Amino acid sequence: MSVIVTDVSKKYGKQLALDQLSLTIHKGEVVGLLGPNGAGKSTLMKILSCFIPPTAGKASVNGFDVIEQSMEVRKLVGYLPENNPLYTDMYVAEYLRFIAGIHKLGKQSGSRIDELIQQTGLSLEVNKKIGALSKGYRQRVGLAQAMMHNPEVLILDEPTSGLDPNQLVDIRALIKSLGEEKTVILSTHIMQEVEAICDRAIIINKGKLVADDSTHNLKKKPKSNVLMVRFEETVNAGQLKKIKGIRSLQEISTNHWLIEYSDKENVRKQLMQWAMENDINIQSMQQEALSMEEAFQ
Repeated sequence: MSVIVTDVSKKYGKQLALDQLSLTIHKGEVVGLLGPNGAGKSTLMKILSCFIPPTAGKASVNGFDVIEQSMEVRKLVGYLPENNPLYTDMYVAEYLRFIAGIHKLGKQSGSRIDELIQQTGLSLEVNKKIGALSKGYRQRVGLAQAMMHNPEVLILDEPTSGLDPNQLVDIRALIKSLGEEKTVILSTHIMQEVEAICDRAIIINKGKLVADDSTHNLKKKPKSNVLMVRFEETVNAGQLKKIKGIRSLQEISTNHWLIEYSDKENVRKQLMQWAMENDINIQSMQQEALSMEEAFQ
């Protein structure tokens, strides 16, 4: 079970929400999409959940295209939107039966609902109206609806937003436990959430991929091995990769590159030499730490 995004772009009118984004998420991973508000996280999640189509590029879940085979994708994906739309005048048990009906679970409905009530800790809330629940318990109801059809992939958009500290701990633990049996993709603009819940962080800014690594590695990248370089002219990754000692590249914005390099090479000197030989002007070059905090900005 893999989620593959290839050169996906999404425009809302003239606004570019996603800009040729590519990534792969494998079965069993708990992945955090991290980025500031407006980075494109929710847009990507809506595309993967078949709520909106990409403007360009392709996205698939387990080989099924989100546009051409959307019905197959919907069977594999459980989605909790950021605003967690619930019918607040319905009782919890009533709402879960309604969701089970949508998924046509039939005779399996009762046992599946009971299983989810236990798993999400809703046993004492089933006979309450959703509108009377705290936000933490509403999130649990939202998670239960996302899991009703036993999907292989859970997509959770800002699942801990607005929770108090106690609710936060409980929901974190619940999501972490779900990650033991599902592929989980969650979005947040809070770095601590990714560190607490996820094995891997994908950092997006202005619709572009900024970083993709384990949470441990992203926090531990040393200052001495990362440069932020801004060019006046347009350069491409193929040109930069020819410079000896460069390990990885990320274009953060137009002509603005994050370059990780081997400490065995004098990459600063080689970059300057390459720029002069190719009539490329370097506007700025500075040492950076690719910590989660700095990659997030």
